[in-house]
Amino acid sequence: MIYELRIYHAIPGRLPALLARFQNHTLRIWEKHGIHQAGFWTTLIGESNQQLTYLLAWDSMAEREDRWNAFLADPEWIAISTETEKGGQLIQNISSELLAPTTFSSVK
Repeated sequence: MIYELRIYHAIPGRLPALLARFQNHTLRIWEKHGIHQAGFWTTLIGESNQQLTYLLAWDSMAEREDRWNAFLADPEWIAISTETEKGGQLIQNISSELLAPTTFSSVK
């Protein structure tokens, strides 16, 4: 298993719109493409309360590349992304790390 840690730093004040886009649209489109989330979090205490952190679970790097590229090219996603940003950009910055569990990890 490979886990992808993604952190979205929202434009100040735009986190609610970003959360709504994930909840109302993105997860459904991911399901269509076989993309599996392992969890979503907002920051309670930390550097910024304007960020969304989540994990995606992949069987392999090849699966990640195929499914993520299909999602990004999906006409429904492109339309939703454009529509939800009509009031302004939602994301200031995205960081992504691909993680491999250790032999002693409770998550494999």
